[in-house]
Amino acid sequence: MTNTGEMARVRSRAGSFGLQIAAGLVVGVIVGLIARALPDGRGGDPNWLVATTDTIGSSYVKLLTVAVIPLVFTAIVSSIANLRQVANAARLALQTLLWFAITALIAVIIGIVVGLIAQPGRHTTVAAGAAKDPSHQGDWWAFITGLVPDNFFALHANTDIDGGSAETSLTFNVLQLLVISAAIGIAALKVGAKAEPFLRFNASLLAIVQKVLWWIIRIAPIGTSALIAHAVAAYGWTAIGALGVFTGSVYIGLAVVFLVIYPTIVRVHGLGVRQFYSGVWPATQLGFVSRSSIGALPLTERVTERNLGVPREYASFAVPLGATTKMDGCAAVYPAVAAIFVSQFYGIPLGFTDYLLIIVVSVIGSAATAGTTGATVMLTLTLSTLGLPLSGVGLLLAVEPIIDMGRTAVNVTGQALVPTIVARRERILDLSLYNAPRQGVPFTDDDETVAPADVPTPA
Repeated sequence: MTNTGEMARVRSRAGSFGLQIAAGLVVGVIVGLIARALPDGRGGDPNWLVATTDTIGSSYVKLLTVAVIPLVFTAIVSSIANLRQVANAARLALQTLLWFAITALIAVIIGIVVGLIAQPGRHTTVAAGAAKDPSHQGDWWAFITGLVPDNFFALHANTDIDGGSAETSLTFNVLQLLVISAAIGIAALKVGAKAEPFLRFNASLLAIVQKVLWWIIRIAPIGTSALIAHAVAAYGWTAIGALGVFTGSVYIGLAVVFLVIYPTIVRVHGLGVRQFYSGVWPATQLGFVSRSSIGALPLTERVTERNLGVPREYASFAVPLGATTKMDGCAAVYPAVAAIFVSQFYGIPLGFTDYLLIIVVSVIGSAATAGTTGATVMLTLTLSTLGLPLSGVGLLLAVEPIIDMGRTAVNVTGQALVPTIVARRERILDLSLYNAPRQGVPFTDDDETVAPADVPTPA
């Protein structure tokens, strides 16, 4: 007969957040395959199951995105106020930017090596007629213009016209939000005692936002299940087709960064590799299925603090900055392989100087395009710098969603890695949190405890 302790352990594992996420992914794949097998709706529209998974998944990402503005604002202001207690704040910022550049440098070199070995542009049957000019292009001035806020909330209105109907949506610029939050936080410090009521209110608001975020994250298994189901139903693997070598090359480069480079950096700094991945894994999974670093930002920041032991006053600065400018997948591996693909496809040879340009663009380009960041923007910036046809971007659109999943997972993992490494180097990392047995939830809430349970670690 199973004793009481063993039954409690089984119940704990059954309630494990990691197992719930894993179960959600499995259910999502099954539902996606079923949805893919169902006939299309009227007029060729997606069937009811595809539409349902799309609605649920996109709604969950919207919930997370809604939390970004209040979370980033209150966290940045609080972190600046708390930095009064940190003597090496400027050094932390410089170390963060330095490690952003170091990891991007390694990632882009890996992308170049994989591209040169795989020769994706010479092993494709994609038709030249598939090429078209991209709708968004990279601009070296975007970083400067992106620093200047358009309004207090860094909101932008976008209008899409499709078939004579116009739809307007609001988006926000995280880089501008960082600038606004930092300015207010610094001003509050300069004001002194008169600003203390505001700082106390901000701290209270931050606690409330984090509680709401905790509720949103607890339903992540449902959101991730719907997201992966829609991905399987909408994209499947048939889209790879003529771009199989290119897709495989990108994923090989991402795998080397994720499974070799990141673990090596963690190990060199005397930290446990398994502990790092079990700690960051909830955010990595969400990044993979949501394809949004910004959508995963709230969870990335929390696991960086609560699982990896990075001080909150530093994590609330470094992680949002990383979500804007730190993209080893989108801004390093992918544009390197894609640029080589385009050059080979059009028969335009690249020289040593061109590869150096790819490296330079990848290391500093994500910051230069932070106001309009994205893989397509980053790729157009790389191609225009090399003088390659921008229409080459259109050749790769068929596999964009499938590749974007892996790119975002690597992005999110790197955004948690750098603050962890810098905190370790500056001796402010909470090793008791980092090395603690993982709980059965994405992180322990500030005012509640949970029974220990294992979180699945990626293979």
